[in-house]
Amino acid sequence: MHFETAVDIDATPETVWNLLKDVERWPDMTASVDRVELLDEPFTLSSRARVHQPKLPAAVWTVTAFEENRTFTWESRSPGVTTVGAHDIAPKPDGTVTVRLTLDQKGPLAPVLSLFTGRLARRYVTMEANGLKAKAENHS
Repeated sequence: MHFETAVDIDATPETVWNLLKDVERWPDMTASVDRVELLDEPFTLSSRARVHQPKLPAAVWTVTAFEENRTFTWESRSPGVTTVGAHDIAPKPDGTVTVRLTLDQKGPLAPVLSLFTGRLARRYVTMEANGLKAKAENHS
């Protein structure tokens, strides 16, 4: 399964980045996340976080790519499935940004998991993008 969404945000890249990387505060931005426990600080490459979401088992996510003020990617592994979430900030000439969120699931059980959770996962990623937009534009 691959899902991608993008949202234009009327805020600076730094504002958006600071909200995005503060994963423990994500529940303040979106109802798709109940709780996030940062297992390694500071949040950077190789950091882990336990993410609790409604209707899904808690999952530990490990940061696999990290570029300050630009992007981070993290992945979660469960038997037969690896889920990868990417968060990319693209600055625009007017000082605002476009944020692109992607979710990929791979592995022998990914097609089966997608049947059961694909719609929910797409809804959650969209909620996260819209929540980030609302929080960043009200934060500026």
